[in-house]
Amino acid sequence: MTFGERILSLRKRLKWSQDELAKKVGTSAPIIGRYERNEIKPSIDTAKAIADALGVTIDFLIGGDDIIMDKELLQKIKDIESFTNEEKAKIYDLIDMAISYHKTKKAYSS
Repeated sequence: MTFGERILSLRKRLKWSQDELAKKVGTSAPIIGRYERNEIKPSIDTAKAIADALGVTIDFLIGGDDIIMDKELLQKIKDIESFTNEEKAKIYDLIDMAISYHKTKKAYSS
């Protein structure tokens, strides 16, 4: 997906109009439309404002990563970075158990 397609997809997922996104970003609906059609590219500051408004990273918007990382998840990851190695190991064990449970549940429900 292109930068514009990603903006359009996220905006529609949030059920926002171009005008609603534009107001959150501090621009106009026609400009948002031009971004979505890939006619123009925003400045880095505007791209960050768009990413923030949509709750994703700039990296996702520009296509560097196909995984949507919402701001809440990123904050939790940042918080875990301040843990001791022992605390991190416990968190990783919990995450591994949750992933294993989810995969097992999914395999048996198919």
